Amino acid sequence: MSPARLVSLSGVRGLRKGSQALVVLAVLVLAACGTGTDAVEQGGTFDFVSPGGKTAIFYDPPADRGTIGKMSGPDLMTDGKTTSLSDFAGKAVVINLWGQWCGPCRGEAGDLEKVYENTKDLGVAFLGINVKDYQQDKARDFVTDNNVSYPSIYDPAMRSLIALGGNFPTSVIPTTIVLDRSHRVAAVFLKSLVAQELQTVVERVAKEQQ
Repeated sequence: MSPARLVSLSGVRGLRKGSQALVVLAVLVLAACGTGTDAVEQGGTFDFVSPGGKTAIFYDPPADRGTIGKMSGPDLMTDGKTTSLSDFAGKAVVINLWGQWCGPCRGEAGDLEKVYENTKDLGVAFLGINVKDYQQDKARDFVTDNNVSYPSIYDPAMRSLIALGGNFPTSVIPTTIVLDRSHRVAAVFLKSLVAQELQTVVERVAKEQQ
């Protein structure tokens, strides 16, 4: 977020908070580089703006949308495999942040799978980001028990969210992000979803002319 926008949102206090956010982000970037186990990069243009209590945020027109940074990491279900957002070039992508410890995540899992099955032939991909699950076997059990057929990145430390910039809320799980075919952010849902609500948005975004 630029200094001008920070001032317009909350004045000097916003600048102070923005500086703190940049420091935290810098620490996260250094930590990611230091481990040598993460393949997360910045470089996107997406700038999440606090929605004032809204749980469904839409970014239109498409020309005004920002792109997220490069995102990749260990595949949850396959040892030694890396899964990346770039695997889905040219497709609309639904990114879902989830954890097996999260009750609402369990509630929406079937709905997300349903939308995935209903839209994958339209050129839509789904990508899960498994967060705060430090026991990988439990996260894998969640996938198996809920018949989730799309891939997830295993990211207990939430380092992949660096690709969303330093201003994106990390405390709301589940979160679902809908990217258009150019991988620009078209919608963000800070809540659990039902199939009909998500599918309407996904179909609209998939049909857009890029």
